[in-house]
Amino acid sequence: MRRRMLAAGAALAVAAGISACSAEAGTPTLTWYINPDAGGQEALAQACTEEADGAYTVETALLPRDSAGQREQLARRLAARDSSIDIMSLDPPFVPELATPGFLAPVPEDIAQVTTEGVVAGAIDAATWDGKLVAIPFWANTQLLWYRKSVAEAAGLDMTEPVTWQQLIDAAESQGKLLAVQGQRNESLTVWINALVASAGGEILTNPEAPAAELELGLETDAGKQAAEVISQIVEAGVGGPGLPTEDEPASLALFQGDQGSFMVNWPFVYSSTVTAVQAGSVDQAVLDDFGWTTYPVVEGGEPAPPVGGISLGVGAFSQHPDLAYEAVACIVRPENQAEYMITNGNPAANTEAYEDPKVQEAYPMYAEIRDSLDQAVPRPKTPFYNEVSTGLQQTWYPPSSVDPDATPAQSQRFITSVLRGESLL
Repeated sequence: MRRRMLAAGAALAVAAGISACSAEAGTPTLTWYINPDAGGQEALAQACTEEADGAYTVETALLPRDSAGQREQLARRLAARDSSIDIMSLDPPFVPELATPGFLAPVPEDIAQVTTEGVVAGAIDAATWDGKLVAIPFWANTQLLWYRKSVAEAAGLDMTEPVTWQQLIDAAESQGKLLAVQGQRNESLTVWINALVASAGGEILTNPEAPAAELELGLETDAGKQAAEVISQIVEAGVGGPGLPTEDEPASLALFQGDQGSFMVNWPFVYSSTVTAVQAGSVDQAVLDDFGWTTYPVVEGGEPAPPVGGISLGVGAFSQHPDLAYEAVACIVRPENQAEYMITNGNPAANTEAYEDPKVQEAYPMYAEIRDSLDQAVPRPKTPFYNEVSTGLQQTWYPPSSVDPDATPAQSQRFITSVLRGESLL
């Protein structure tokens, strides 16, 4: 009996050893937490898995649709030192918040070099924190000024020259049309405010890397007042329309495609979306033929400062395979993969080489304007306390009809400062 028990124990030990060796020898699985798209990230995960030839497998896990939900899920899991997060798709504002507490694995120098060559300045800026590249640019995004050629011509605007917000307001008003902007209380409103302040030569945060209690805001300034004046003038002229307080990006597109459409600030998805609508028969071809595009409008006397968005890829600090994760990231962001992702999913490439692809140029006739705009783009405030800043802006600059150039910037600055110091609650 004792000999049989010893033999059985030895057999179990051998089996356990074989199992452990097998597990160690197995192909590591890398989990990539992705934001919702049209399936492009899943396709890239499969392609890079095949290319790895057994070195690793990339599987995807879907994050919530809204950016706030993505931020919350990633921050909570990383705070719990979740080792299942190997790669994650990050909205630019999340980068400082996750980098500051050490939630992102350091980027190897060789990976940084190969993945940033030819990448637009706006995307590199969005992936940088405290002077270091902490994530890898995947795709970048920027807003353009879209216009109906017929309206611009009737108003006498030369769209080959930089256009001011005042010119757009006057043109829309003279033609009895509406100006499509995003006035809904969500992240799109923060994007708009930031672009206006930046175009006027200002910054929402003047020392973004400071601790919360020491952050200084630049809203109670001439730039802040000019930003508020643009919003106020749109409301006073009536060119924002009754739907302005609930207007997001898709609603802006619907307005622009309609009979009252004139000018719109929006992301490049609006073109492919309209092409699809024409093919489906819900939008007339004549509407698409009337589309024009140019760089983002400027504040009177200011400089171009288009919004920048997109996605960078971060590697979790608690991943069991950070080196392999960065190898996979380098595969994902190759220019040819970015070009394919732009064509199939409508998200602009961060690497300028992708814009040389004839298929990209055919799918996006405005490819040059997108690429050039990304080099001029200005990010939203880069701070670990972005959520407090953005939510504070949305609370104090909403609804658009309440924006007062002589009062709103100062009130907003006081409120956000109070929140950052722990004296007020959002």
